[in-house]
Amino acid sequence: MDTETSPYLNSLQSDGFVIVPSLLTPPEISTLREAATKATTLTRAGQWPYFRTVPKQFPPWPKDVPPASEGGIWGVQHLLHPDMPGRGDFATLYFSEKVLGIVEELLGLKSVSKEEKAEEEEPLVMELFNLLVAPEQKDFELRWHRDDIPSTVSAEEELRLLKSKSPQGRQSHAQYNLALCPDTSLIVIPGSHRRIRTETERNADPYEAYLPGQLTVKLGPGDAVFYDSNILHRGVYKPKPEGSEETRLTLHGSVGLKESSSTTDGDDKAADRAKVRATAVLQHSVGMWIDRDDADLSYISERAERMRRNLIAMGRGEDVGYSLEG
Repeated sequence: MDTETSPYLNSLQSDGFVIVPSLLTPPEISTLREAATKATTLTRAGQWPYFRTVPKQFPPWPKDVPPASEGGIWGVQHLLHPDMPGRGDFATLYFSEKVLGIVEELLGLKSVSKEEKAEEEEPLVMELFNLLVAPEQKDFELRWHRDDIPSTVSAEEELRLLKSKSPQGRQSHAQYNLALCPDTSLIVIPGSHRRIRTETERNADPYEAYLPGQLTVKLGPGDAVFYDSNILHRGVYKPKPEGSEETRLTLHGSVGLKESSSTTDGDDKAADRAKVRATAVLQHSVGMWIDRDDADLSYISERAERMRRNLIAMGRGEDVGYSLEG
């Protein structure tokens, strides 16, 4: 694909992230913020069983919500679950043309016409749609990381993994943060998705407050950032003042590309990539409910239902393991 006609892809490949301002309209922001606030309130009260808890950074997550004095939660999982209040609003956004159009560009599908798409099998896979929120009563920070490359690997192994996870410079999924409130939580090191860590980065404290070249991603309500999961990044979350409205409501989504839609090398490499991606997605337990009868998404669109079925084909995720620990 000609990157001169694909500015989002060009920025993603060069910098490792791309900011899309005003992706949502004010009415969409209002509707989604109301749904996200309700989901967060239920979760904080122990009435939604899927969440991310302070101080853990990666799954598996505890089964009980910690008290506010210990930070409580920093995320609500599974916004597309059939039991989630507001599921329809979340699904309408996740499967919208405005989101999937950017995903298609980032995954190299922009040149495929709608007529061709209708005649072919669905190339996109429904993956994850979660919500990132402010902890309570205490700060919470994520350590520097790449999403599924352990920090303990050697420089040689790090380079091999970087290349294998982005063949021809492109990942097999697109992920994003979409803010419903002002958000400056994400910190990235531009360009780090294409290289091994420097000695300074490798030897730094996992929670180092400043590394050379780092940049804070600033999002206003309705803005989105799409980023390469291999970029070195971390999160810094300020607590929600007691009794206040929610101060952070950021939708965190990922959409995958079927391996058969992107494979250009041997079957073994394709199978390895598919296994790695299945681990990254299914470790969050989405496979445990996605095949429920009431999880059908055809009421959103035929394409949404095809994408759901592509996720079902990945499996349920028993004993799939975890990408990272901590």
